[in-house]
Amino acid sequence: MATLQLREAIRAAMTEEMERDEDVFLMGEEVAEYDGAYKVSQGMLDQFGPDRVIDTPIAELGFSGLGIGAAMSGLRPIIEFMTFNFSFVAFDQVVNNAPNMRYMSGGQFGCPIVFRGPNGAAGQLGATHSNSTEALYSNFPGLKVIAPSNPDDAKGLLKSAIRDDDPIVFLESEQMYGMKGEVSDEEDYLLPIGKARIAREGEDVTIVAHSKSYHVAMKAAEELEKEGYDAEVIDPRTIKPLDIETIIRSVMKTNRLVVIDESSPFASVASEVTHQVQERAFDHLDAPVLRVTPPDTPAPYAPNLMDRYMPSVEETVRASKRVLYATT
Repeated sequence: MATLQLREAIRAAMTEEMERDEDVFLMGEEVAEYDGAYKVSQGMLDQFGPDRVIDTPIAELGFSGLGIGAAMSGLRPIIEFMTFNFSFVAFDQVVNNAPNMRYMSGGQFGCPIVFRGPNGAAGQLGATHSNSTEALYSNFPGLKVIAPSNPDDAKGLLKSAIRDDDPIVFLESEQMYGMKGEVSDEEDYLLPIGKARIAREGEDVTIVAHSKSYHVAMKAAEELEKEGYDAEVIDPRTIKPLDIETIIRSVMKTNRLVVIDESSPFASVASEVTHQVQERAFDHLDAPVLRVTPPDTPAPYAPNLMDRYMPSVEETVRASKRVLYATT
C-alpha cells in the first residue's frame, strides 16, 4: 500500500489510464500550464503534451460540448470543472446531451466521458460556490454519479469510470484534496461502480454517508461508542447506481438508520435512501429514519454560520441517539 493524498490518487488514476489508452485525454480550465487549480494534474502536461492535457477558455458549455463530441467519435475525454458549481453553465450538455446520446441514437453513438472536479461546500466561498450537486445529477437517467470519500476509492473508482462506456459525474471535495490515505499498489487497481463499502460494522444503528460526510459519520460512531452504542457506517461510494441492498441488509440488522447528506434536504440523496429503505424494509425499522443535512437555505459566508450550516458530528450523534430512543 502506498500513502497518497487524494489529489495524487486521482492523478495516478488519470495517468495510468492515459498511459494505457491513447484515446483518453484531460481537458479543462488550468489543467495544463498551471498544473491544475488544485494541482491534481500536476506534471501531466510535461508527460503527455498539449494534445492530451488541454487548457480551455472559461467556457464550460463549450468545452463540455466539445468533450461530448469527442466521446461520440470514439475518444474518452476527462472533463475537469474547476468547481461543480461551474458545471451549471454546461447543464444542457451534461444532463441533456451526454446521458441521452446512446438511447436517442438507438445505440449508434456512445458517450464514454467523465465529468470530474470538486463538489460541495469548501469553507467561505458563498452560496454560489457551495452547492452539493449529487442529488441533482442523480435525477437524470443515463448518468452515473460517483462520490468517493478517500484516496483508495478515488483511484479505483476513477479508473473504472474512465473505462466505462456511459457518461459519469465524478464528484470530489476541495477540502479533501490534501487528505492522505493508503492506496492499493495492486497493478491496474479497479473498484466496481455501484458497490457500497461497509466502513465500520456495528449492531445498534446504521449511518449512511458519502464524500466528506463519511468522515463526520466515522467520528460520530467513535463518540457513540464512548456512550456504549455500536454504529455501523456505510459509504455508498456510488450515488447512482445506488447499492441499496447493502444498506437494507444493515438496517435489517440494526433496525435504525441515520443518513448524512450535504445536499439540500428537499429531494436529496438522503431523501432517496430514506424512501427506498422504508419501501423495502419498513417492518425492520424500530424508529423513523432521520436525516442530517444542511438547512434548506443558501450557504452562508460567515465562518461561524458555515459551521452551523454543515452536517456535524454533534448533530449525527443526536440523531443516532434519537432513533435509539436514548434522548428526546
